[in-house]
Amino acid sequence: MGMSQSYGTADEAEAIATVHRALDLGVTFLDTADAYGPETNERLVGKAIHDRRKEVFLATKFGFVFDPVSGERSIDGSPEHVRAACAASLERLGVDTIDLYYLHRVDPHTPIEETVRAMGELVREGKVRHLGLSEVSPATLRRAHAVFPITAVQSEYSLWTRDPERGVLDTCRELGIGLVPFSPLGRGFFSGKLRSLNGLGEDDFRRTLPRFGEENFRRNLLLIDRLEELARSKGCTPAQLALAWLLARDPHVVPIPGTKRRKNLEENVVAADLHLSPDDLRHVEEALPESAVAGARYGAAAMASVNR
Repeated sequence: MGMSQSYGTADEAEAIATVHRALDLGVTFLDTADAYGPETNERLVGKAIHDRRKEVFLATKFGFVFDPVSGERSIDGSPEHVRAACAASLERLGVDTIDLYYLHRVDPHTPIEETVRAMGELVREGKVRHLGLSEVSPATLRRAHAVFPITAVQSEYSLWTRDPERGVLDTCRELGIGLVPFSPLGRGFFSGKLRSLNGLGEDDFRRTLPRFGEENFRRNLLLIDRLEELARSKGCTPAQLALAWLLARDPHVVPIPGTKRRKNLEENVVAADLHLSPDDLRHVEEALPESAVAGARYGAAAMASVNR
């Protein structure tokens, strides 16, 4: 997402170079969505993988639609939109098949069974290999899985967003479903490189998030100080420690740290080789309890689209 929107100026050449470097390092799981840009990120990813499609496990998402006049966003999970959105994504990505196709958010006006049934037809037709859902409750996940096997659930999950621990993790484990945490570095916060709001552009998406409000941000910097101290004791960076903590949660947890630059990508990849003992995990969780986080993850309007 960050390669095309939300986090400052886009740089297509560096973005494509970063995707290529990821593949060279053995990072093969690429995640995009038709809403990113909107639409421009799928084209970017398609361009980047054009000659390397066989190396990639490709995921994209659908469900958000944008009013062409007002730009207002809504959610459409109707069977008609499922088919139309998939066809458009295949064309933008320049591929014949999407490896993992997610419903980006649950449509409150369409029963999840209808949406997933239509998504299942895409699998039968060979346009999609596996199905995913994003930001769903355990109950919604069970209803969907009863219609067609769900392979992955994507939800925000990090040291300061622990929502999946309230039922979703256990449900995924029970049903054999992977959990894909997005924003595993707290939208860059746990990189330790953002110490002032002056580092954010005026149009940076994070300026709209409560945790990045001036007072909340000042309080949350204390969390970074604690994480940096622990990271030093392990000989790693705060970002690597935050990612390693997630990777240690369960074998079916596969975080997707976003980055626009090769330098940050190379730092993140090291986390896969960082071993955390039970004591290490306990120290991290004691130093950064969820109760210490200042501010909600989204504003009220965005939280309303999260199926809880």
